Amino acid sequence: MIIVMEHSAGASQIAAVIAALEGRGYSTHLSAGEERTVIGVIGDGRPIDGRQFEALEGVEKVMPVLRPFKLASREMQPQNTVVALNGVKVGGPQVVLIAGPCSVESRSQLLETAHAVKEAGASALRGGAFKPRTSPYSFQGMGEAGLELLAEARAATGLPIVSEAMSPEQVPLVARYADVVQIGARSMQNFALLRAAGLSGRPVLLKRGMMATIEEWLMAAEYVLAQGNPRLMLCERGIRTFEHYTRNTTDINAIPVVKHLSHLPVLLDPSHSTGRWTYVTAVARAGVAAGADGLMVEVHPRPDEALSDGGQSLTPERFARLVTQVRALAEAVGRRVPEAK
Repeated sequence: MIIVMEHSAGASQIAAVIAALEGRGYSTHLSAGEERTVIGVIGDGRPIDGRQFEALEGVEKVMPVLRPFKLASREMQPQNTVVALNGVKVGGPQVVLIAGPCSVESRSQLLETAHAVKEAGASALRGGAFKPRTSPYSFQGMGEAGLELLAEARAATGLPIVSEAMSPEQVPLVARYADVVQIGARSMQNFALLRAAGLSGRPVLLKRGMMATIEEWLMAAEYVLAQGNPRLMLCERGIRTFEHYTRNTTDINAIPVVKHLSHLPVLLDPSHSTGRWTYVTAVARAGVAAGADGLMVEVHPRPDEALSDGGQSLTPERFARLVTQVRALAEAVGRRVPEAK
């Protein structure tokens, strides 16, 4: 349920409505827009009778939230959520680029990549210290040693760090080093992990599961938001279909659909959604044209030597060309890519 306050409602009237709601055991979510203030109401699963609040001073109307995802719904919060990363705002007019290797392999590999992507125009550095792999014999990541290298790369470049946690127990460790806790596609419905990430005190980047519907993806987002953490970004990374010429099928539709349904920022990962570096730039352009708030791109100085996902990684030179093309396209649709600092 949402309570729409009158345009003239003052702070004391809004506070009185919130107090009345919380006094009855409901959780509230305040969304103050330019025209209206909306109070979202979350109960314990039982139907909420909104008529008892219609007579409160300053209330214009009471409306049900029709979507099963409440806190993620644009009904609950009409204005876009903007997540700040080291001064760069994800979800605003900028198209933010997050780039780096699939996995941290060595100090030299990471620092070389970090400096290259920053020079090209990336606003954040991605790198996996813990890697979920199909085979137990594949490289699983460097663990805390990898996180320490990411922290060193941040100190050297000023780029905030995005890194994945695979279990609830890993969240505090990842949050100690990284600026953003990533939930990977294979973990999208690990509900204990989602709750832990929501409680981490860090922004969260939630990737869509490879076989998840949009509604399932947004319901997973609800777990993070329900812990009181509004700093959540979504990332489309392709879904599994019958097509085998690409690693996954890029669901470009998901970008405008989710931005219509939800206030959360939406990014696109063209590396995982294609699985082939030759297609990454073209799909990145498509994502920006469709309204993506950012891109997450895998970059490696020597992809043929990469310990994971080398075939979908761009070289620094190819990433720089991607940035040039994406910057021009962003400007054509009324947005911009932040300049390299």
